[in-house]
Amino acid sequence: MRRVVITGMGTINPLGNNVETFWNNIKENKNGLSYIKDLKNVKVADDFEIKIVGAVKDFDCSEYIDKKEIKRIDRFTQFAIVSSMEALKMSGSDFKNIDPFRAGVIIGCGIGGLELTQQEHSKYLEKGPNRVSVFYVPMMIANMAAGTVSMKTGFKGDNFATVTACSSATHAIGEAFRKVKDGYLDICLCGGTESCITEFALGGFNNMKALSKSDDINRASIPFDKERNGFVLGEGCGILLLEEYEHAVSRGATIYAEISGYGATCDAYHMTSPAPDGEAASMAMSLACKEAGVAPEQVDYINAHGTSTSLNDKYETNAIKLVLGEEAAAKVKINSTKSMIGHLLGAAGAVEAIATVLQVKNSLIHKTLGYKIYDEECDLDYCVDGNVEQEVNVALTNSLGFGGHNATLCIKKVK
Repeated sequence: MRRVVITGMGTINPLGNNVETFWNNIKENKNGLSYIKDLKNVKVADDFEIKIVGAVKDFDCSEYIDKKEIKRIDRFTQFAIVSSMEALKMSGSDFKNIDPFRAGVIIGCGIGGLELTQQEHSKYLEKGPNRVSVFYVPMMIANMAAGTVSMKTGFKGDNFATVTACSSATHAIGEAFRKVKDGYLDICLCGGTESCITEFALGGFNNMKALSKSDDINRASIPFDKERNGFVLGEGCGILLLEEYEHAVSRGATIYAEISGYGATCDAYHMTSPAPDGEAASMAMSLACKEAGVAPEQVDYINAHGTSTSLNDKYETNAIKLVLGEEAAAKVKINSTKSMIGHLLGAAGAVEAIATVLQVKNSLIHKTLGYKIYDEECDLDYCVDGNVEQEVNVALTNSLGFGGHNATLCIKKVK
């Protein structure tokens, strides 16, 4: 049985443009959300209902991408390149000395280059089809993050993009885990990236009643709170370097945690609503635990999908109770990283996986931010009173995507 460990991580998200800053801000319970009116690249009418997003701040990719190249690479791919290079740096190796076909790149993305699509569509309407950029298609397509990272690293093994809405990144990590565990790869850069805070996306998500209309940053993304009224649209990227355990040990790598289980299911129920009974989501958690060789009641902590939408938080709570049982569910610590950064769509699962790894390694479970009002239908321990210092030996992290996609990772402390 090949073990799979995490030896490097990189992230760009509303709480920081590297892992260290991200973790420091998590520990300090900082809120990474922004007002749309303060963004330079998004223009909406003053009376537009949505006021708050989870935007990346002060992003600079010049260390890894030159000025000419930047113009030919969409922002979501830029995020992936920088985060991948940071993950390699953390790992202590560029892996140039291994067989390149034993190194893979699997990066999920929910939407791809939506901002570019919006720009090029406007150009098409104003000036005609001949003025659409020759770079539009290769910049926009969702697989280009994975493809471009392979060009930067020279990794020639498995290379693809998972596109399963809000579960994209967790599926990417899960598939990478299986590739390493089953012997097809020795290392794999994996995760998710997304950059679609645009007028077009805000309009679409708002019209389907998915977004929070709060104008208070501290009461916009409030998972499990009775007054939750929608998620906050975010952007960012998370990349993890997965490595076969003996391979990592042989080169003296620092091991941050172990991925030991992965579960993937589908609700087969509704385009946007999770299933009320939580059966399929609970099965994803159960499968992850089974593969990891742990009983569900041994789970110390769950990083919930926790979107701050009425249905998701209620039904995810049901799913947790179903898989753990009422008694164990009442004791397990649960939180939502989305309370600090919003919902990063196709990148959410990877950024939350990084947050989970950091909490496992540091024996600290972060607070769920913004919570004030108890909901009888969300009656578990969501860590609403502050950070919890506690040994975390077994953790789950959940992602539940539009289309009914469910994915769970089981992450263990390595002692």
